[in-house]
Amino acid sequence: MDLFKKTSNPAFNNYFFGDNRTSSKTMSVTGIFIKSMLSIAIIVIISIGMWRLHASGANIKWYSLGGMLAAIVISIIISVRQHWAHILVPLYAIAKGFFLGAMTVYAHAQFPNLPYQAIGITMVTFIVMLLLYQMRIIVVTKKLRSVIITAATSIFVVYIISWILGFFGIKVFIWGTSWPAIAFNILAAIFASLSLLLDFDYIERHKNKSPKYKEWIATWGLLVTLVWLYMEVLRLMRKLAIRF
Repeated sequence: MDLFKKTSNPAFNNYFFGDNRTSSKTMSVTGIFIKSMLSIAIIVIISIGMWRLHASGANIKWYSLGGMLAAIVISIIISVRQHWAHILVPLYAIAKGFFLGAMTVYAHAQFPNLPYQAIGITMVTFIVMLLLYQMRIIVVTKKLRSVIITAATSIFVVYIISWILGFFGIKVFIWGTSWPAIAFNILAAIFASLSLLLDFDYIERHKNKSPKYKEWIATWGLLVTLVWLYMEVLRLMRKLAIRF
């Protein structure tokens, strides 16, 4: 398949949806919706638990780091053992619950109610992008795909490089509160939002065609994008709150 027909989200590339094997049960939008709601519920429940742990005086730093690393490992396993997705995706949701729960607690401790606003903005953005896609106000063309894929990949590479440099005591500007850092954050949030369009488009093109178990893969893909979007919004709002 042409590169430009792929999505920027790794969970929606040809590796997962490229096989043409027939199945009596196929992937459906309803199935993806139910599994997505279940996964989000898991994240919310774990996050609430993190809030209670923090309120009791427990150190949740290691929960955050452990959740992040576990999510990365689970994602790698999903990429090579997709038939295990029905087990791995809920585990991914648990790991992200620990990570997001800790990040949310830290943000709330510094700026009360900021996480609630970030969650609200993420939900509104998701709905708006879904409406824009369903009403064909924004049409997912080859050119749009290429732009989003290139930008999302570049942003990901910048984050990876800055994370590695951090181990050597080198602080990259994107983690600060300067105007260039804020501009980068805004750019990342925009392309995280646009990535939802590619995910919607890929799901639509493969619904009722791909095997049923790949609903879990599609669910994982949406979670990846939504978590990315939420974290970008939360970071952006925190930076703006510090400056103003």
